[in-house]
Amino acid sequence: MSSQPRKRARTKAVRSDEEKAFLNVIQTAEALMWGVAKTLKPAGLTPTQYNILRILRGAGEQGVSCKEAAERMVTKDSDVTRLLDRLEQQHLIKRERHGQDRRVVMTVITDKGLQQLAQLDEPMQELHRRQLAHLGKERLQSLATLLEMARAKTG
Repeated sequence: MSSQPRKRARTKAVRSDEEKAFLNVIQTAEALMWGVAKTLKPAGLTPTQYNILRILRGAGEQGVSCKEAAERMVTKDSDVTRLLDRLEQQHLIKRERHGQDRRVVMTVITDKGLQQLAQLDEPMQELHRRQLAHLGKERLQSLATLLEMARAKTG
């Protein structure tokens, strides 16, 4: 990810309202994610690693399998195993064989991982407020609804 969101060239090559909306969604997502990456960098985490830690925090003590973690991710990563390896090396997660089916490896967040997330909760909330609060509650709800409707037609 670059050090700043790229400035976009203005062009009249956009052929439809749908294309214009699509490009705006992509550009906005990139700008928002740049802020997330910048906020997480001092903690030594990527947005994808942060996403996995949040999934594991939500899963509680039972944890999730690698497959479940991959399915719950906000942005898909083709190499979840390697991602989990890096988090395990930092002692933020641990993996254990499932008691009843030894083929299944369950991943749980460690106390260190929980502490890391707790330290990031407020900075991330503040980031989201800076990024989006100016839209107001009603517009944010409308935006969320519109984006959910758009995603429903992508499958």
